Formats: sequence, C-alpha cells, structure tokens
Amino acid sequence: MNISEVAAKTGLNTKTIRFYEEKGVITPPSRASNGYRRYGDRQQNELLLIRRARLVGFSLDECRELLAFSRDPARRSADVKAKAEQKLAEIDGKIQELLEMKATLTALTEQCPGDSGAQCPIIEGLCCASEPAC
Repeated sequence: MNISEVAAKTGLNTKTIRFYEEKGVITPPSRASNGYRRYGDRQQNELLLIRRARLVGFSLDECRELLAFSRDPARRSADVKAKAEQKLAEIDGKIQELLEMKATLTALTEQCPGDSGAQCPIIEGLCCASEPAC
C-alpha cells in the first residue's frame, strides 16, 4: 500500500509516517520500481503500535523499546509490564504535580478580590519575596 493508504489505516498523517521512517523507528518499507514506498502489514502494525503508545504517553524512544519488544519472539511479558508500570508511575507523578499547581492557583485566585484596585494577591504570590518589582 502507498503512504496515503497506510496513513488512512493508521490514523497518522503522511508527514508523521515519513518522520518515523527517517528516524529509523519503523522497518523501512520496500520500494516499487518507480521508487515509491510500499508499506506492508509489518509497517502498518508498527505504526499502529507507535500511535497507540504515544496516545498513552510513551515517548518516541520508549516506542522504539516497545517495538523492539514486539519484534522479539523471546520477549518476556514481565519486561513489557515493567516498562508500562514505569510509565504509570511517571504519569502519577505528573498528575500529582498538576494537582499541586491547581491547588496553588486556586488559593491565589480565591485571595484576589478581582476589583479595580492594583493590589493583586496572584501577582504577589507568584513573585519572589526578594523582588522589588513585585
């Protein structure tokens, strides 16, 4: 299939597919006699794995690792699970950071009168105590 067909089947755009190919993430497609790329089931499956892995937060390098696992018939599911658990821990950490950010911004917003006065607890709370401009 050509790049447009594989793009339609994977939900990726052609630029992204070419990027993954250029970076050596997917198996290089074969070339037709006219020089056009010919993608097969292997590339389609690799692209689907990458797309789905990216949707749940895996980086491109982590996708490379997952692809390596998918290509290895002797892989251990424990290794794949460990990689997924590591990503879950990372996501949990980001969620905690976001919750802390939300709590701080909520507290600052609740302290601000939101009137026509110049005093603003939000600005004061975001500035360093040692900064005279605040």
